[in-house]
Amino acid sequence: MKRVLQIAAAVAVVLWLRTAFYAVDYAEFAYVTQFGERVAVHDGETAAGLKVKAPWPVHSVVRIDRRVQSFDLPAVESLTRDPVTKTVDKTLAVDAFVTWRIPSAEAAEQFVKAIRTPEQARKTLGPQVSGRLAALVSTMPLDDLISVADAATIDARAEKVRAQLLGDGFRERALAEYGVEVIDVRVRRFSYPEAVRASIADRIRSERAKKAADYESEGRQRAAKITTDAYATAKTTEDDAAAQKTRIEGEAKAEAARVRGAAYAQDREFGQFLDKLQAFQVMVADTRDVLLLSTRHPLFDLLRGPPGAVAPPKQ
Repeated sequence: MKRVLQIAAAVAVVLWLRTAFYAVDYAEFAYVTQFGERVAVHDGETAAGLKVKAPWPVHSVVRIDRRVQSFDLPAVESLTRDPVTKTVDKTLAVDAFVTWRIPSAEAAEQFVKAIRTPEQARKTLGPQVSGRLAALVSTMPLDDLISVADAATIDARAEKVRAQLLGDGFRERALAEYGVEVIDVRVRRFSYPEAVRASIADRIRSERAKKAADYESEGRQRAAKITTDAYATAKTTEDDAAAQKTRIEGEAKAEAARVRGAAYAQDREFGQFLDKLQAFQVMVADTRDVLLLSTRHPLFDLLRGPPGAVAPPKQ
């Protein structure tokens, strides 16, 4: 029996002495205390490895994760603002999450004193962020939150919400009071209580109908511009063609007159014959008028024979 007690005591001593050794991981802070009072804080980024301390319960080690952590906020329901009537609008439920970390050994010490565990950090920071989010949503028009927009507009809106949630010294206060660096607060989605979903859907349909009407109006304007440009181009083409026709006809008449003048110069009597023939054609073309002419009229020379064969009229 005595032998057994000795062995048990030796094992207990070995186990107790093992508590004098501890390892610091790269991804954590090791906060060492002596009967609750701080002795040292080891940053795993610069002081990772095996360490020695007084055995428990003289020295104790509290391990703090130095990596980025996150927690989800409970859905926040808040009334939005109507910018026209300057009254409250519809109820909107917002789901968001918070990312945070312990940035330094000094912050780790403050974290142990004020919060100590990640669960307590969620219980402490969650209501504060939820309150800020509800207050922010209550100042924003519903159309700014549910309006259909492109990706760039949505990103800009999310960045604006993030800046307002983290602004007003909130991050600085969280670091100073709790040793917590709030990295980001992001809205995951907007949802709507059952009571207001019908009106939200009507508003979305109305906005999309307005967008469709804008597209149709723009299309009609473009169509009218294209039609006007086409008419203007066609009119210009017609005017150019008419001017070119007039020019060509004038050149042709001038050339005909030149050729006719050259022909008359070679045979005067034949030229007179052609003039009479043309005059006769003009007189009898497309008319039902009755012409009473003397047989001695010069036009009847055409009926008596070709030029040079016509006998002189009798006196």
